[in-house]
Amino acid sequence: MTTSTEPETGPESALADVLAEIRACRACLGQLPHTPRPVVMVAPETRLLICGQAPGRRVHESGLPFTDPSGDRLRDWLGVDEATFYGDPRLGVAAQAFCFPGTDPKGGDYPPPRHCAELWRPRLLAELPKVELTLLVGGYAQAWALGDRAKATMTETVRAWRDYAPAILPLPHPSWRNTAWLRKNPWFEAEVLPYLRERVRGILG
Repeated sequence: MTTSTEPETGPESALADVLAEIRACRACLGQLPHTPRPVVMVAPETRLLICGQAPGRRVHESGLPFTDPSGDRLRDWLGVDEATFYGDPRLGVAAQAFCFPGTDPKGGDYPPPRHCAELWRPRLLAELPKVELTLLVGGYAQAWALGDRAKATMTETVRAWRDYAPAILPLPHPSWRNTAWLRKNPWFEAEVLPYLRERVRGILG
């Protein structure tokens, strides 16, 4: 019996290689007020991909996506619990930028640096061929992914969600800062969330 010494090849190995490079990335070293800590959660089985803008401070500290109140609201929107969110490989998270960009003294976080998406997203998405629904969470993610197809505002883009279905669904950011937006736009809960939860059940069920 012989044992091969050839390195593993194939889709899983290619994805693992890209993820290892992303997690080792220090392209923003010296440009951030902290050491870069890329956060990404995907697997070869991923069918539902959540694309937000960038990790927040709590996610930077935990190393897991959406470990904050925004995550609690997002999981409610999806109709999944924490165990499913973090344990089912069919659900993945890959933000537009993988590192916490820092806190803006004027409030909120700084925008995600565009060069992160330019550097990594094409390579990463190429290794996720099973993705059938991408959630674009927030205006930055929508502008990056949709380009000229995005509407003038995040609200208009989300309201036009049927134009992007079934492969893409734009969502507002689940941040507490958008609570007033949710009250002002009840159509989101009435129209978009039932569709989202139905799609999630179909993918994870």
